[in-house]
This record gives sequence, structure tokens and C-alpha cells, in this order.
Amino acid sequence: MDIAEYCRDIETYLCRKNDGHLIRVTGPSFDLVAGWATSGVPMKVALEGIDRYFERYYRKGPRRRPVKIDFCKADILDVFDEWRRATGLTALTPTPGDDASSGSSDAPADARKGPSLPAHLERVVLRLTAARAGGALGEPFDDVIDRVAGELDAARAEVRGVRGAARQRLIERLAALDQELLQRAHASVDESVRTEIARQAEEELAPFRLGMAPDAFARARAGAVDRLVRDRFRLPTIAFGVL
Repeated sequence: MDIAEYCRDIETYLCRKNDGHLIRVTGPSFDLVAGWATSGVPMKVALEGIDRYFERYYRKGPRRRPVKIDFCKADILDVFDEWRRATGLTALTPTPGDDASSGSSDAPADARKGPSLPAHLERVVLRLTAARAGGALGEPFDDVIDRVAGELDAARAEVRGVRGAARQRLIERLAALDQELLQRAHASVDESVRTEIARQAEEELAPFRLGMAPDAFARARAGAVDRLVRDRFRLPTIAFGVL
């Protein structure tokens, strides 16, 4: 991976997210981003982390100042953790960075712990609605989206009072809904796109492939393909506490 090119791409994307305001990735910020590149954080993963920070920032109301890459650190590491779990690479890829508390005070104190179940459901509903409104999901998704959205709304209404076995059943149901939506997405992808997604998945895994057994690589490739299919349709991960 070309570290300088990786940092330039991050800088370009960050400037775009800041409505053209120039935010340089230099000095300590360059070292931070270079560490992600060295650790094998895929570009799509880093960009998703930046998007996640901006989603939360926009919800606070009118923006007050440009966002620096350091502010996005916790979200990028969260998404990288999700990617590692999805691909089974947790043992091969230690979390980059030396101190989770470093960086901006704008990062949420509990970012590394992941969202609560109510917060997770809220984010899933918002992202599912945005994906549908933005045209990422076509007619083949209409029936399943209506049903999933209805179940998620019902879950949000009762989740704060759900405990024990009932909570576990809800989590299992979320996992089933997640797989159903993902299968629908896979079925909607044509052969040429499927080939390109497979190529991108192998490119993401290239830094780690040398130390992987064939069966481990196959599982990692399948997980990476799933994430890229989600990204293509802008699908949220409905499953909780898994990815």
C-alpha cells in the first residue's frame, strides 16, 4: 500500500465532506493516517468511519467548525473492528494506534464500546430510510424493506424494557433480518458487478493473505464480499453485537 497516496485520498475525501474546506493531513495527523495504512485498514473502511463521524456531527445541529481527521479516529477504528470480525482477521490485525484516548475530545467517550441496542436500532432505521430515499434500493427490495422497517420500529418501541431471554430473542431476530436483507442484495447483483466486488475483496485482504490458511482466506473473502455488497446498496448492519 502506498502510504502517501493513502493519506492523500483520505485528505481529499475529508475536504469533500467539509464542503471543500481544506483540511491538511500533515504532522501528527499524517502519522495517524499512515498508521492505519500500515495496519492494513482498507480505504473503504476508513471512509465509512469518516462518514459515521459526520452522521453523528450533523445530528448535533448546525456545524460549528471543520472536522479534522483526528476527530474521526474512534469511528474509523470501530469500523475497522467490525471489518476484522466480519472477515475473521482479529488475530492477524491488532487495532492500530497506541492510545484510544488520544485525538479529539469530540470523539464520544464510549465510542470503542459500541452503541447500545436502542442506539443501534435508531441508527439502523435512519440508514435504511436514507438508503431507500437515496435510490440505492430498487423495487426488488420494497417488500422486504417494508417488513424489516416495521419490525425495527416495533423493536424500538419496546427495546428499553427488554431483558434476559426476550432481549436475546430480539438479537437473534435482528441477525435473521440482517441475513435476509443481505441475501436479497446478493441476488440483485449481476455477474459483472459480482466479479468486481470479488476483486475488491481480494485487494482489501492482500496485506494479510500471505499468513492465512486457504480456508481462513475463503471465510475472510466471503466476509469482505458481504461488506462490499452492503456498501453498494448502502445497507446498514442490522445484526447487533456481531459485526
